[in-house]
Amino acid sequence: MTTPRFPNLELPDRVALEAEIVALGLGVDAVELHGSLSGLLCGGGGEHGDWLQALALEPSAAPPADGALAALREATIGQLDAQDFEFVLLLPDEDEPLGERAEALALWCRGFLGGFGLAASRPSALSDEASEALEDIGKIGSSNLSYDEDEADEQALAEIVEFVRVAAMLIHGDCVLAAHHRSHLH
Repeated sequence: MTTPRFPNLELPDRVALEAEIVALGLGVDAVELHGSLSGLLCGGGGEHGDWLQALALEPSAAPPADGALAALREATIGQLDAQDFEFVLLLPDEDEPLGERAEALALWCRGFLGGFGLAASRPSALSDEASEALEDIGKIGSSNLSYDEDEADEQALAEIVEFVRVAAMLIHGDCVLAAHHRSHLH
């Protein structure tokens, strides 16, 4: 029986994460940072070295090794590497207004595209399906989503969040897992 590489798959508390981001002067919010980190990891970067530097973020001090940023990185890597599709997006809670959650999703998608663009060295490694998913994430990130707060809009947002979650895992599979598999074959 093997021990999981990253046993803690829980994303850190958003309030604690926001506080650490502000204290370090990173100039992003937690949602965008998680999107950026996810994109960086899905593109094959960020597992080694200074991921904040890879994202062109310059903290005013070194982040604590046991802080919320470290927990965010550990949980995101663990979720993406998990075989049971545990990856989740760091978004506002469901009790937040629908419009706020929709804007956060668009921000997460923009962060994802930025992080992915910084990491992906071979976009041709993407399957047609993953390329289309990446384009769709771009469309969602550039959309001005608006909702009337009714149940149909709630359902639509939940479906878009699920699509983005699965799309990120598909892209990670093409760029990271397939590349890792290919390197073991040679």
